[in-house]
Amino acid sequence: MTSKQRAYLKGLAMNIDPIFQIGKSSLTPAFTAGVAEALEARELIKISVLQNCFDDPHELAQIIAERTHSQVVQVIGKKIVLYREGKDEKKKIILP
Repeated sequence: MTSKQRAYLKGLAMNIDPIFQIGKSSLTPAFTAGVAEALEARELIKISVLQNCFDDPHELAQIIAERTHSQVVQVIGKKIVLYREGKDEKKKIILP
């Protein structure tokens, strides 16, 4: 992913709300499966890391990206933004 594409996705992510929260149970197989399904449906998702989760958000982002075959767009504070290109042509985000 180029820096121009990453900047474009960051701009899109500013307007979306987190659809998942990582709490004290951290990453479970069910959570990872849910993220994978959401990426298939939306391509760009935001995840919030709660204060009771003591894991590093940057490490969590890398682990989730590896497990879901996605890319980390950005990690700001306790917010993670992930992107994975979808298969549905009608819902695709057109990258510059």
